[in-house]
Amino acid sequence: MLRTRTPSVFRPRKAINQHVFTEQRALLDNINRRGILRGAISLGALTMLTGCDVTEIDPVQKALRAISAWNDRVQETLFRPNHLAPTFSVSQVVKPPRFNAYYDIEDVKPVDGATWTLELAGRIEDKRTWTARQIYQLPEQEIIIRHICVEGWDYIGQWSGPNLRGFLERVGADLTAKYVYFICADDYIESIDMPTALHPQTILATKYAGDIIADPFGYPLRLRTSTKLGYKNAKWIKTIEVTNDFRETFWSKQGFNWFAGI
Repeated sequence: MLRTRTPSVFRPRKAINQHVFTEQRALLDNINRRGILRGAISLGALTMLTGCDVTEIDPVQKALRAISAWNDRVQETLFRPNHLAPTFSVSQVVKPPRFNAYYDIEDVKPVDGATWTLELAGRIEDKRTWTARQIYQLPEQEIIIRHICVEGWDYIGQWSGPNLRGFLERVGADLTAKYVYFICADDYIESIDMPTALHPQTILATKYAGDIIADPFGYPLRLRTSTKLGYKNAKWIKTIEVTNDFRETFWSKQGFNWFAGI
């Protein structure tokens, strides 16, 4: 005996008005990968906003780690090493850049540029230290790109400084290594994959809008990449390490994706 199928409670009783799709076509066309990314909130960010720490539950923590690792692999697969991010005009640059960190701006401890040095570690042949003056003498690359924060805000910034790939080649870094780590004066540690480090729009920024970067924006040296979310752009860099060994970074420990591509 054949049984009559019960209509789904989710199926519309009336035919869909096709004019709705026509009227909203412009809106649909305007949805793009970056827009979706800015509108999305990771579970790590959500728990910070709500004050809940669901990650303390062991099964949840394991699930989050698995999802995060899967996201990283997908983003790494989709990454195009020579695809350039959109650039903008000088008239669109926001001055000064927006400050954001895991602590208040009042807690920023200025770096003494006269005594600051950049240390090199790991798979690098020439590990001699660099002074700020030596860094400033290197050829500069300028990029005017959009800074996108995981919290949902963004701004257009004008950054200049040595191209990171050019610097790594100059010091004899192993460009086949997996990771580049940045250890900062505020004890912040961040890392990026080597293909991102070699991307044409990844620089070691020393200037913003034509002027030496000031505090609290990362003086005298910070990372500036066009292919990562804001928290990957380490400020107040004091050590660059090239390695094949992965270590958790500040935000990856909080549940944020490590790859953090845009």
